[in-house]
Formats: sequence, C-alpha cells, structure tokens
Amino acid sequence: MHELVQNVINGLSLGSTYALLALGLALVFSIMGLINFAHGELFTIGGYTMWWLFDRGVPWPLVVVLTPLVCGVAAMLMERAAFRPLRGATLVTLLITSFAVSYFLQTVFQIGISAAPEGIELPGWVNDTVHVGSYTIASVKLVTTAVTLVALVALTLFLRRTRLGVSMRAAAEDFEVLRLMGVNANRVVLFAFAVSGVLAGLAALLFFATTAAVDPTTGTPLVINAFIAVILGGLGSLPGAVVAGFVLGFAEVLFESRLPGSATAFSNAFVLLVIIGLLLVRPQGLLGRPAGLT
Repeated sequence: MHELVQNVINGLSLGSTYALLALGLALVFSIMGLINFAHGELFTIGGYTMWWLFDRGVPWPLVVVLTPLVCGVAAMLMERAAFRPLRGATLVTLLITSFAVSYFLQTVFQIGISAAPEGIELPGWVNDTVHVGSYTIASVKLVTTAVTLVALVALTLFLRRTRLGVSMRAAAEDFEVLRLMGVNANRVVLFAFAVSGVLAGLAALLFFATTAAVDPTTGTPLVINAFIAVILGGLGSLPGAVVAGFVLGFAEVLFESRLPGSATAFSNAFVLLVIIGLLLVRPQGLLGRPAGLT
C-alpha cells in the first residue's frame, strides 16, 4: 500500500506535466489543425528562463510569474514569424514548419548557450517534504498537482465565460464560419498560441523544480509524450488531452516501478502497448467523437 500511494503521487506529478503540455498542443490543433512539435522548445525556453533568472538572484515568486510570461511571448513570436505566413497551407507544410522551428531553436540553444545541461539553482523549499502518517511526500509534487488543477479550472472558466474564450471554442468548431462572422481570426490564433505558451511555461516550472537541469533537447521527449496524449485523448478534445496526460503519467510510473530490473528499460514499450490497446478499443480516443458524428 505504501508503494502504491507513492506511485499514485509520482503519477499525478508526471501526469500533470504531460497534461499541461498536451492541453497546449490540443488547443492549437483544435483551431489550426496544427500539431506544433516546436511546443517542446517553448518548454525548454521556460527551463532556460528559470536558469537565467535564478542565476542572477531573482526571487522565486518573480520567477514563477516571469517564466510562463516569457514562454507566452515566445509562442506569440513563433506564431507571427513562422505560422501566420503559412495560414491556410496544408497540414504537411505546417508539420514540416514546426519541425524546422524546433530544430532551429535547438541549434540556437546549443550555439548561444551550451550543448551541455545547465544546472538550475532552485530555492530550498523545493526539497521540503510533507509527512502524512507513514508516508513522506515531496512538497513540490503536491504543488505540481495543485497548480495543474488550478490551471485547468482557470482555462475552462476562461473558455466558457469570456468573449475571447468563446471565440476560441467557436474557432475549434468551425474556423471559417467564425471568420465570416467578422471575428478577428489573427487575434484568436495569436491568443491560442499565447495560452499554449503559458501552459508550457507552467509545465516547465513544475518539471524543472524536480530535475533542476535543462539542455537544448529537454523538451523533445516530453512533447512526443504529450502528442501521444493528444492522440489518446482524441484529436481536438481538450478534456481528452488532460485525461490522457494523466493516464500516460500513471502508466509510465506504474511500469517503471513494477517491472523487474532487467525489463525496466522496456517500460516505455509497455506503455505504448497499453495505448495501442486503448486506441483499438476506442479509435476516436478516450473522449473524442466517433467519425461521422456531428
């Protein structure tokens, strides 16, 4: 039971990172039909922002505010420079562009900063623990889960209660009709990218608070897993992306902890087998709509 509780906590923490990244990916995809693989570099920018700010003695409350803000601005610049000129292009063109932006930013990080990992000097409280009975829980894991849930609730309220949020939901349903109704399409897309960047920044804060090191390719494996979560949840389904992110996090932690030592290296393969099995049962994803339904 003790091990089970620890695995649940670890699964919530890892799943929170996947859920935030998957939500950002799904938000942009639902509006533009674009899987932005450069989203991982927004996450890496968040890590380098933390490294730069902490290295210069900036207090952590300000770091918490500035990191998502920097990632949001970077996402808007990415949309304006790389994706807006290709508005209306084919999915393949947009996908290749996202890969090009990803590799370009990785090269910039390697040349401009370093190809080696940079250590992040985190505040001492991230190492604090909470004792609940016989269980010892890292405070940062509790904060990770809480921040993720608050972010998801805030985004849900924004999408349902604000005019811009409703416009984003309408764009996800039928972007062309939205433009015909006189809504500023550039504003909607730009803000969608900004929100996805802020979510990437939040994920970076939570992830690097436990790893304390960033390198140019840190975001690549994480964004691939987030993309898997988007597929598993149902393309274009924001709640599905969140649920699948947590499913992926729990599955990864479960296999890493339960497989015998010689098989631990294949934990990701077993996770993918579970995902394939789920998609065979529900090809449209966990919360996606079956093909042909309106």
